[in-house]
Formats: sequence, C-alpha cells, structure tokens
Amino acid sequence: MNAVRRALGNAVVQAFLVVIGLVWMTPLAGLFLSSLRSAEDTAKGGWWTVFTGPGQLSFENYSALLENSGITQAFWNTVLISVPTTVLVVVIAALAGYAFAWLDFPGRDAVFLAVVALLVVPVQIGLLPVAKLFGELGLFGTIPGVVLFHVAYGLPFAVFLLRNYFAEMPKEMLEAARMDGGSEWRIFTRLVLPVGRPAIASLAIFQFLWVWNDMLVALLFADSSSQPLTVQLQSQIRQFGSNIDVLAPGAFLSLIVPVVVFFAFQRHFVQGVMAGSVK
Repeated sequence: MNAVRRALGNAVVQAFLVVIGLVWMTPLAGLFLSSLRSAEDTAKGGWWTVFTGPGQLSFENYSALLENSGITQAFWNTVLISVPTTVLVVVIAALAGYAFAWLDFPGRDAVFLAVVALLVVPVQIGLLPVAKLFGELGLFGTIPGVVLFHVAYGLPFAVFLLRNYFAEMPKEMLEAARMDGGSEWRIFTRLVLPVGRPAIASLAIFQFLWVWNDMLVALLFADSSSQPLTVQLQSQIRQFGSNIDVLAPGAFLSLIVPVVVFFAFQRHFVQGVMAGSVK
C-alpha cells in the first residue's frame, strides 16, 4: 500500500513538473514559431495558427537576418563582450577568493569587507562617473570599455561567492599539500580549482547570462559600432516597429544562446547551487 502511495505521489510530482516545464517553454516556442512566419501571416493571427496552417513556416526570416549587417554585427559584439567579461571575472575572482580564504596578508579582512560592501552599490550610481572617466581615457563607446565596466561590477559578488566556497574546503587537505612541498600556485591550480569547479561553473553561468542580457550598461557605454544585440533589437523596434520578420528571429537568437549555455552546464550549475547545503 505504501508503495502504491509513493508511486502515485511520484507520478503527481512528475506531472506537475511537466506542466511547469511546458508553461515555461511556451513563450520560447511561440517566439520560435513567430520567427518562422512572414509579417503578413503574423498580422493575420497569432503564432498558434501554425498548427492549422503549417505552410506558414519557412526560414526566409533567418536568411533576411543574416543579410542584416546591424543584427549580425551586434551578435558578434555581444559575444565579444560576454565571453571576455565572463573569463576575466571568473579568473580574477578565483584568484582573489583563494587569497582571501587561505593566504595571510596584512589587511586581508578589511579588504574583504570593503569588497563585500561594494555589493550594495547600485550599478546606476557608477554610470555617469565611469562614463566620464572612460571618455577621458578613450574607452567610451568601445567594447573594451563595456567589458571593463561589467568586470568591475561583477567582481564583488564573484569574489564573495568563491571566497566563501573555498573557505569551506578542509584545512587539513591544504596543509597536507603544503607539507608535500606544493607551492601556493600548484595547490590553487591542481587542488582548489578542481574541487571548486561546481561553484566556478555556477558563477560563470550567472555572469554570462547577466552580461548577455544586459541593455542598460551597453545602452550608455556602447556606440553604434560596438552595441550588443539587446541594444540593436531595441533600436530596430524604435525605427521599424512593424519589422517583425527581422525582430522575431533576432529576439529568438538572443534568447536561445543563454538557454543553450544554461542546459550545457546544467549539471555543474546544480552541483554549485547544492554544494553549500551538503557541506
């Protein structure tokens, strides 16, 4: 009897999760189907009409998208902004997190508290002062300027996250490595990084998704030659409000990349999220 109840309970939970998954995927599916329809078909009815008229679907919109130099350039700008930002934040935060967790140096705790205090500083406060500074340095309106801004504002949380994760590692494990003659760099690369891979992967996913979907920073710091996909799509909407045959595939392209990245690293993401609860 208990087995039957457990089976029924599992079936209900699984059915509920399936429903939640379908609801979550519906906007993505709707956007994808809309991106395969012409502007005329979109004006006649919603995307669900493709189930009664599958002849509406074609890849002509994506061909037009590839011919739109503004969209394609914005896509590569987004890649050039998101990937270096993610790599720099993860590398610098991992080094700083290890230093704050296991290295003794003067003022360590005070510096870490200052880093933590930066978490409460809103991004909006630094927009104008940093924009003025970048203008004097010749970085305003460039991809490196956007990258530097994202790195600066992404590091406090990244350092805080990885420092706390690294600090939970067994002290005996690191002391044994030092007794065996391991240098700090060797301990960091051969021991700390492999053990901290779940937390590092989770951080990389969060950072990549945040930068990829950002529009506020790019809207201010990027010019027409360096603007990412979010800003370019917003510009297309403002200039060509009925240009759905370009906007829909462009929006789907902007959405599908983070989804693919998330599912590709889903296992590491779950391990990183659950790590703190099992230690």
